[in-house]
Amino acid sequence: MSSVFFSIVIPTYNRKPILTKCLKALEVQRFTPATAIKGYEIVVVDDGSTDGTLDYLKANAEQFPHVITFAQNHQGAAAARNLGVEKAQGDTIIFIDSDLVVTENFLEAHAAGLAQGRQEGYGDRVFTYGWVINTCNFENPTSEPYKVTDFSAAYFATGNVAIARHWLIEAGLFDTGFQLYGWEDLELGVRLKKLNLKLIKCPEAVGYHWHPPFSLAQIPKLIDQEHQRGRMGVLFYQKHPTWDVKMMIQMTWLHRILWGVLSVGGRLNERTLAPFLQWLINRGKPQLALEVARIFLNWYNVQGVYEAYAELKQQ
Repeated sequence: MSSVFFSIVIPTYNRKPILTKCLKALEVQRFTPATAIKGYEIVVVDDGSTDGTLDYLKANAEQFPHVITFAQNHQGAAAARNLGVEKAQGDTIIFIDSDLVVTENFLEAHAAGLAQGRQEGYGDRVFTYGWVINTCNFENPTSEPYKVTDFSAAYFATGNVAIARHWLIEAGLFDTGFQLYGWEDLELGVRLKKLNLKLIKCPEAVGYHWHPPFSLAQIPKLIDQEHQRGRMGVLFYQKHPTWDVKMMIQMTWLHRILWGVLSVGGRLNERTLAPFLQWLINRGKPQLALEVARIFLNWYNVQGVYEAYAELKQQ
């Protein structure tokens, strides 16, 4: 069995409380006697945090023996992940986000998935993609059950993925032109697909993605993110002008009709739905409220895509 040394690359920006949980979970990994894992490191890249993240990690270094830290000015997740890959000592990179809390067999599960790829004759031309379960339970994030809304059809996404380091370098790493919200990982995935890498689903490698319970106060930021995602989606399409990418970024007449109908032409929005969303939140259903809010959030995303594309054509 081939041995593996993992470098877990984690970009972070002002996430100290949940990052602490993330790192503590990675420090208590369990390994079977026949493990293929010869070691691991946790590469934390601080993207210009102002909440004392680096000072905290240095002051509590004895709690995090596997952690090494690097810092950069605030340049975004793509640049932070690239720095992490550059500094990594491992032959295999695992990307997770700094608000992901993993289970004790997380590394073993990824190693088993990579070994499966070798057994099936793909060598190291594979990557493993684990489950990401969304939760707003900060105290006990790993208690959250898997939900239909947690399903992802993405080919390559950095929430929970393991891949040989040299493939990332050969593909050209992340495009740092994606400085706003969204798409930098899926765009790299398109380039990895051209290298004929095989995706191996790895549901045993579970990460619990924490976010605060949904509230109406979050809506302006979420709308802004959808506009940013629209702009970055057009950048994605510029680089890869295919129907698949148009579907991903929702730049099709199908999406215009779908979200136009569901939002009644934008009439179901953050103002008109606010009382209903608050009613759901008051009854302890913030996740359901967020799913309802996606009706108008997706409408804003589609609008943002077409606005950005119109600007591009004018230029």
